[in-house]
Amino acid sequence: MSHTGGGWPDMRLRVLGCSGSIGGQQHRTTSFLVDQDILIDAGTGVGELSLSELSLIDHIFVTHSHLDHVDSIAFFLDSVGALRPKPVTVYATGPTIGILKKNLFNWDIWPDFTQIPTPDAPFMRYQEIEVGSVIELNGRKITALPAIHTVPAVGYLLDSGRSSLAFSGDTGPNDGLWDIVNRTENLKYLIIETAFSDKDRRLAELARHLCPSMLGEELAKLQRPAEVYITHLKPSEIELTMQEIEELAVPHPPRLLQNNHVFEF
Repeated sequence: MSHTGGGWPDMRLRVLGCSGSIGGQQHRTTSFLVDQDILIDAGTGVGELSLSELSLIDHIFVTHSHLDHVDSIAFFLDSVGALRPKPVTVYATGPTIGILKKNLFNWDIWPDFTQIPTPDAPFMRYQEIEVGSVIELNGRKITALPAIHTVPAVGYLLDSGRSSLAFSGDTGPNDGLWDIVNRTENLKYLIIETAFSDKDRRLAELARHLCPSMLGEELAKLQRPAEVYITHLKPSEIELTMQEIEELAVPHPPRLLQNNHVFEF
């Protein structure tokens, strides 16, 4: 895959799902398609893709082990594993890989696709990463960012060489994220979660998510111009949460992320 010349953008991210839960066609859980061959998370949004599109995916970068971010790995591999010439690589931290092995691909909930059809030629392989790890794929750099959640978690910085997109993943207040984002000179987009409205601030704190007032405190730490988009809203509270976000006094007013939104950078 070429990422140079012709005036075309170096990377293209399509939002397959960005909701905190399900409810109709417009509410699919987190998954982003990067170019044709990379998924960032694999929630129910992966169901938007055709078999031919699915068969082109070589890499899945997982932020954390919660079901709304990983459940479609199982169905995806079941659909196209036999159609592919090589394993899909799942990138995740060591603790997240351990959780997936123990609780999902464990033969009780779902088969272990690192052993199917044979251990020597499986449908899936794991590649362990840690915060700060940089994976380079055909000139595209994907860096694991710190995240603070109830399970081990990361976000991701996608850098085409020309510009960058940062995705917070699921996180509560997170100074480590801003340390890196503020050093990213070519930052163009920031996708950040806000899972609860302000009436549930205590729950957001316990669940290590953000609510609008906490989001405002976090965005005050952003020192670079960027287009900011909000993800992971609860379907029943989108209007309330976005109204509270719109009332924030922040230098970069956030917008609501939606399915099929395309970022080119």
